[in-house]
Amino acid sequence: MTTLTPLYQLAAEQKSAEVTDWSARISWVVGLLVLIAFVYWLMRQGWKWRASLQSGLPELATTPDGFADDEPLLTLTGRYHASTTAGQWLDRIVAHGLGTRSKVELTLTARGLDVVRPGAAGFFVPAAALREARLDKALAGKVLPEGGLLIITWAHGDQLIDSGFRSDHAAEHQAWADAVNHLTSTTEGTAR
Repeated sequence: MTTLTPLYQLAAEQKSAEVTDWSARISWVVGLLVLIAFVYWLMRQGWKWRASLQSGLPELATTPDGFADDEPLLTLTGRYHASTTAGQWLDRIVAHGLGTRSKVELTLTARGLDVVRPGAAGFFVPAAALREARLDKALAGKVLPEGGLLIITWAHGDQLIDSGFRSDHAAEHQAWADAVNHLTSTTEGTAR
């Protein structure tokens, strides 16, 4: 006849798990943190290298005096995503802060486009420098639904730049594209 051992005796006989080896765990955590810091440092060096390559880009224009008195054609609030070399949606321009994403307030007048970026450097694009506007879905690694980005192409020095904006109200994009394209055609007609 077999005797049944009470459960409390079986539970008392079991051993608890080994205590964690804290020195090994701390070493792994420190090693992982060092690896993350090294990767971050490499990315920062790449960003600085790209900025030094683009150092030949002239300073950005600032808002002209009396611009606030002009009659605005359109205004927009939303996000500034980035600027790239025109036609090269992955070639981000980082010089002069053009690679920094931020909130944005755009104002379009007959004199040009005023880009106000709280927390980042704003800039002004004269009407003569505007080339075209279109709706697109991708810029500088940011991919959105079709027509989710307003891309404005403009000349700065001898380089054409695509700047991407996303309005808080995406329905405004087409009106902006039409207004910028109309302004560029008017400016080209008067320049001739």
